[in-house]
Amino acid sequence: MFRQKWAGHTFSRRAFRLALAWAFSIGVACHAPSAHAWGNDGHRIINRLAASALPADVPAFLRSEAAISEIEYLGPEPDRWRSPAEAELSTAQAPEHFIDLELADKLGPLPHNRFDFLAAVYAAGERPEKIGLQPWQTDEVWERLKSAMRDYRELKAAGKDTQPVEQAIIFYAGWLGHYVGDGSQPLHTTVEYNGWAGPNPHGYTTSHQIHYEFESEFVSANIHVAEVQADVTPVQAIEGDMFDAYVAYLRRTATYVEEVYQLDKAGGFAGAGTAASRAFTAARLAAGASMLRDMIYTAWRESAQPVPDRYAGQ
Repeated sequence: MFRQKWAGHTFSRRAFRLALAWAFSIGVACHAPSAHAWGNDGHRIINRLAASALPADVPAFLRSEAAISEIEYLGPEPDRWRSPAEAELSTAQAPEHFIDLELADKLGPLPHNRFDFLAAVYAAGERPEKIGLQPWQTDEVWERLKSAMRDYRELKAAGKDTQPVEQAIIFYAGWLGHYVGDGSQPLHTTVEYNGWAGPNPHGYTTSHQIHYEFESEFVSANIHVAEVQADVTPVQAIEGDMFDAYVAYLRRTATYVEEVYQLDKAGGFAGAGTAASRAFTAARLAAGASMLRDMIYTAWRESAQPVPDRYAGQ
């Protein structure tokens, strides 16, 4: 989801953002009207393809058509929390959809704990909502999913009713999908998120429309499940620490930022675009679907592991 304008505070927020960028010695684009990452259609594609590709050792309830349809529906769910009728919710969750890696990296290595990052940001005299909280939100929702799957295993082994926890698992999987999908959109990882704001020797657009045109209008008009599915990778469990793996995924996404602008400069997101822009967009959506599927699968596998003793070594 793209960052919102705060009603009644457009100029002051823009000025603050530019001041932050100056402090970090990089330029930042001005704000445009709010848009939703990948739009409704892109997020639904990512979630449906991920849920449809879960391997056979994942419980059957999570692979059912009913679960797949629910997970697909939940793909855009956090973008529904944007209404001015819920102003506090809209404001509080907006930074969880992006991270400007250039700004975050100025503070040093990204810590695993959200509050350690917040402390570092405040210590630098900055505001976390201007930098973004994407990897922490994603990792925390993934851990909710893993916890619910562990409860499912315990209830199943005890012969107890698993339907309530099944519903929780489906919700967490769908909710997780939104952020993983956001993480596959290059403009959610950079200060150049909506018009090139730094030195611009290649003459990239400075218009504050590129974000919405790329991820919403272009996707809805041109990208379909079949071409995205063709780029989905084989399933694999994610090895090592999930936070580290997810940050690596975001950094891979960030390597495509300039390609978005190159494609735009070539007319790639106008109308039907070009073969190159359609292939690029399908590949980015497929990256989101592949990562989401693998994160769900990894949560299931890790939910079988014993819970470490919190008092061990104390």
